[in-house]
Amino acid sequence: MSKQQIQTLGELMKSGYRSKTVKEEIRENLILKMQSKENPFEGIMGYEDTVIPDTERALLSRHNILYLGLRGQAKTRMARQMVELLDEWVPTIAGSEVNDDPLQPLSKYARDLIAKLGDDTPIHWVNRHERYGEKLATPDVSVADLIGDIDPIKAANMKLSFSDEEVIHYGIIPRSNRGIFVINELPDLQARIQVALFNILQEGDIQIRGFKLRMPLDILFVFTANPEDYTNRGSIVTPLKDRIESQILTHYPKTIETSLAITEQEANLLPIQTERVSISDLLKRLVEQIAFEARNNEYVDKKSGVSARLTIAAYENAISAAERRAIIHGQSNTQVWISDLQGIIPAITGKIELVYEGEQEGPYQVAVQLLDKSIRSQFVQYFPNPDQLKKKRATGKKSVEEKEPENPYKSVIRWFDAGKHVDLILDMKDEAKIAALYQVDGLYGIVKKHYPHANENENALLMEFVLHGLAAYSMISKRNIDGKIEFKDLMGSMMNLGQFDMNEEDEDYQG
Repeated sequence: MSKQQIQTLGELMKSGYRSKTVKEEIRENLILKMQSKENPFEGIMGYEDTVIPDTERALLSRHNILYLGLRGQAKTRMARQMVELLDEWVPTIAGSEVNDDPLQPLSKYARDLIAKLGDDTPIHWVNRHERYGEKLATPDVSVADLIGDIDPIKAANMKLSFSDEEVIHYGIIPRSNRGIFVINELPDLQARIQVALFNILQEGDIQIRGFKLRMPLDILFVFTANPEDYTNRGSIVTPLKDRIESQILTHYPKTIETSLAITEQEANLLPIQTERVSISDLLKRLVEQIAFEARNNEYVDKKSGVSARLTIAAYENAISAAERRAIIHGQSNTQVWISDLQGIIPAITGKIELVYEGEQEGPYQVAVQLLDKSIRSQFVQYFPNPDQLKKKRATGKKSVEEKEPENPYKSVIRWFDAGKHVDLILDMKDEAKIAALYQVDGLYGIVKKHYPHANENENALLMEFVLHGLAAYSMISKRNIDGKIEFKDLMGSMMNLGQFDMNEEDEDYQG
């Protein structure tokens, strides 16, 4: 007889069913996965040598867990993945609000039903995915929400006294009995609410008003918290923290490769978008680099963190910027250009918290700076470092044998120094953009020298990248104005800007 065919308590007992606690279930299933070399946390990347081993040790120890880390570090996702470590089906007393184990009933309802029906007590089978509860902690969460309270309507309908256990309306924690319960952002719970969790963690008991109620709940608790919340919005009260056996520190991806894999996995793109728009590895890396720059930027609040959601949203926006351009020009396909990254700025400004200096600078300007720094950081992975050329030139006198280091960007800079400029309109057609790039003397030669096997589209993209890179290293100027990016010589731009400032002063004076 299969599990689902067992419908009564008597049949269950004859089948040889053995009760297990949730933590025993998870421990046994984790051991089986580890022995068969299965990954118990599929899709979680960057934690293979840190958070996942810590979590496995905690689960083997049958510990409750606190994940401590900044936003966007997959804390809740780790908790949700633990559901797969539960047994697929478990029996409960049919009609029980707290998933009573038929062999070890907790509630008065289950005990009374078994006393009345005996072996004919009906059994209900619960799937592992129904054994998961989650609550976002907010200051307005009450003890009644989490644990329960007296329900006067139930007492009236059933004609019971308030002293009868059956008038209790159970909260979300007792209803998660024999499962996993997650409280996100634990410090946001008021201290008195956290205190109500003491007995549950220590003894498994719950207390509801004046009831002398002993109900040793069978739950794996997983808590998440941002370490900075301890000072910003609240704190985890010390006795509660002491009762959470394992505290595990989470972190952001440590390498661009890990970050790339996460974004690739999580980005929500339609098949038609991937068919119409191609995106190079270069562009993907530029998007990921923005998050790395933001996490170390003086204008961005490091305590708040910069989640992986920034790069996921930015990646989606970059694809959509190229798709929009293709739709406007009736193109069946296109690629993401460097200039399309102007379209990801809304994804950046909405995902970073600024310190006071950043607020003064303005979210838009901070986002533009992060984009420029991303280009600067990645540029030296593809082409010679302009700063190194400047340093060699500034080292002083050279011997007869020594030669002035060859500047691969000399032709390009001279072309701009002659007073010429390039305007790349954001919605420019691909053919027009390629034609504009080929106007610049020496630009194609730089790309061809370093990437001789690149195709036409790759050449054009790398040529555009060289312009953005030289601007990031202050060898030419770049201005974003009126839906276009203007590249000019550095000195002329500075003089024009100075003249503009002087004219403004004259106008003020004349006024």
